[in-house]
Amino acid sequence: MAPFNFSFLDLFPYISSIVPAVLWIVIKCVAIILPLILTVAYLTYAERKIIGAMQLRIGPNMVGWFGLLQPIADAIKLLHKETIIPAASNKVLFLTAPLITFCFSLAAWAVIPFDEGLVIANINVGTLYLLATSSLTVYGIILAGWASNSKYAFLGSLRSAAQMISYEVSIGLIIITVLINVGSLNLSEIVLAQHETWFVVYLLPIWVVFFISSLAEANRTPFDLPEAEAELVAGYHVEYSSFSFALFFLGEYANMILLSAMNVILFFGGWLPPFNTPLFQTIPGYVWFALKISFFLFLFIWVRASLPRYRYDQLMRLGWKIFLPISLISVVLVAFFKLLRLGNI
Repeated sequence: MAPFNFSFLDLFPYISSIVPAVLWIVIKCVAIILPLILTVAYLTYAERKIIGAMQLRIGPNMVGWFGLLQPIADAIKLLHKETIIPAASNKVLFLTAPLITFCFSLAAWAVIPFDEGLVIANINVGTLYLLATSSLTVYGIILAGWASNSKYAFLGSLRSAAQMISYEVSIGLIIITVLINVGSLNLSEIVLAQHETWFVVYLLPIWVVFFISSLAEANRTPFDLPEAEAELVAGYHVEYSSFSFALFFLGEYANMILLSAMNVILFFGGWLPPFNTPLFQTIPGYVWFALKISFFLFLFIWVRASLPRYRYDQLMRLGWKIFLPISLISVVLVAFFKLLRLGNI
């Protein structure tokens, strides 16, 4: 029997074929994550400036030209603060919870198409992946409240979980109505199906429900009940400070950008221009995509500057007694008209 001689050089042909593919995936991830984190940082600046203009205030204006360095100053301040861990807390889960929320808010961007062919993973079940990753952020919030060993934080996490679950049901049913029209779970196929007419034109009431549910899903005003300072001090992250708090903060704003992207992809044609004219078609698709997301982020901020906070019973009544029946009826009606058009009825 011949002796078995192993050499790492034998693995080189296999490694050389795998490394380029892995390296290309890493490059694409970095090319999306770094601009996203920078966008999240300057979204806080834009929010403070827009709300300041709406309320006849100046907003950030001291750090840098027009206050443009304010997000960097805020980041440096948070990084220099002391990380306080409660003595009676579950320290492992306490530190893991913000990482879960932040990582899952970034993981969903793996299937978001910025332009035709410009996506990290163009999988056929992209919609299911998007729903799964956006739903898992609830675990970070629940763990943060429970691991803090604080009644205020725990109550805040329970309210946040109940709120997100109640509105995710409506979001899921509305996405089903879109999928019935398209016949595919691929996000790029959903965008291409709107080449002639955006879905918002004939699904306008459904989009209104989806947008309001997006506000609740992102814990934004008027549905920012988890952070109701008057009742729960600061909600599920009351015990957090320094970089741990910053991860929750970044995760919330990244989730807001993600929900804006979902609105754009499902109802507003993704990267497609508003009109199929030569002038609009000369503009790259990723530019249209970014402009549409910016419009929805402005709507998020506009709503925050304009509306007061809902009571908790009002929020739950809206989700379960109004939006859920509307979403169910929309699924039935869209499926009925789809079958009618196909001649199966």
